[in-house]
Amino acid sequence: MFGIDWLAWELDGWIMLAGILSAVSAALLGNFLVLRKMSMLGDAISHAVLPGLAAAFLISESRSSWPMFLGAVAVGLLTAVFTEWIRGFGKVDEGASMGVVFTSLFALGLVMIVQAADHVDLDPDCVLYGAIEVAALPYDSWSVGGWEVPRVIVVLGCVSLINLLFVCLFFKELKISSFDASLATTSGFPAWLLHYLLMMLVAVTAVASFESVGNILVVAMLVVPPAAAYMLTDRLVLMIGLSVVIGMVAAVTGHLAALTVPGWFGYRSTTTAGMMAVMTGLIFILAAMLGPRHGVLIKFVRRRLLSLRILTEDVIGFLYRIEERGAELKSDRAGIADALIAGPLALRSVLAWLRWRGHIRSEKQGYELTATGVVLARALVRSHRLWEHYLISEAGVGAERLHAKAERLEHFTDRDLQERLSDETSSPETDPHGRPIPPSDH
Repeated sequence: MFGIDWLAWELDGWIMLAGILSAVSAALLGNFLVLRKMSMLGDAISHAVLPGLAAAFLISESRSSWPMFLGAVAVGLLTAVFTEWIRGFGKVDEGASMGVVFTSLFALGLVMIVQAADHVDLDPDCVLYGAIEVAALPYDSWSVGGWEVPRVIVVLGCVSLINLLFVCLFFKELKISSFDASLATTSGFPAWLLHYLLMMLVAVTAVASFESVGNILVVAMLVVPPAAAYMLTDRLVLMIGLSVVIGMVAAVTGHLAALTVPGWFGYRSTTTAGMMAVMTGLIFILAAMLGPRHGVLIKFVRRRLLSLRILTEDVIGFLYRIEERGAELKSDRAGIADALIAGPLALRSVLAWLRWRGHIRSEKQGYELTATGVVLARALVRSHRLWEHYLISEAGVGAERLHAKAERLEHFTDRDLQERLSDETSSPETDPHGRPIPPSDH
């Protein structure tokens, strides 16, 4: 493990704070881009503002913040307007219209940057890839309350505050318009106005982040933390909070990794902005794998547990039917595996579990149910046969399909549903095949 005593807080502290503010300002707006299925629009605006930046450089011949903001905001709004216009006029989907607009404007911006670079002190790599280590240096600072604060910290702090106020003040409208734009309009707030306000703030946020994470990597901060949060929760407020926390964690760990990880391979360090984006990607992978509802690994484990539970119930149901009918069926492991088409490992685990719970016992000829196992099996068989009766008498399902459908439904039937099925079918004593329906065990 490594400590943090080697960090130069007068520099590293400002770098991490710049990354945190950049991530927070982007994540606050990115949630609504993700929910609106407009993640590509954040990418489009962050690329398409380049002509605005280049125009500001060419006109003002400086890298002053205000011309940058004004140029970026203007082109950001034009990007949103052009996207909507092409989508409506050209009758193409939104993704195609965004692709047309941002690639055209981005190419124009690159051409203009090349021209601007001959006249203005402009570093294209800084715009594209970021230079957070330089941007957070104290020498380019403003005096705030008697403290010398790097200019980029002040700018990002103001943008983060503006974005936070926007989300808090218009949270209800943003929430409604993200899921139903027509409902937002009929509620008295025009969805189109909210859309353009959001796009304007995305453009401002992208420009404010140019000096820290750059034009390319700001897309990661706009999309990946909200997408990771979306994998973890279905509540919007919690999603916003989680995306902010994920962005902050990625900013801090990204800087620490940029200073530490390259040393493992014999290098001195790497770009902090790039490692921040890498950390957001790693966090997203963890969220995608371990998310409580949408996680791939969690879903896999749940499916496996469900299949084992169903197999457990199938085993006790199979043993009950053998004892009920006195059939000449083998109740040993091989016989059960053949009858239920169960894998050897899963069946071995289920049999061991049932023996440990005391629901079955091993005999010379195979396995048989204990008293508690009989109770469970009777409830399962009762559900199966009630479903068969209900499906044929109330749902009109053919006799050849009864068993397969009832076999699926029996595993998800509790006692209350059993009683409802019994009432709906006038408490039958036998199923459609003439076999007795076990009585309810209260």
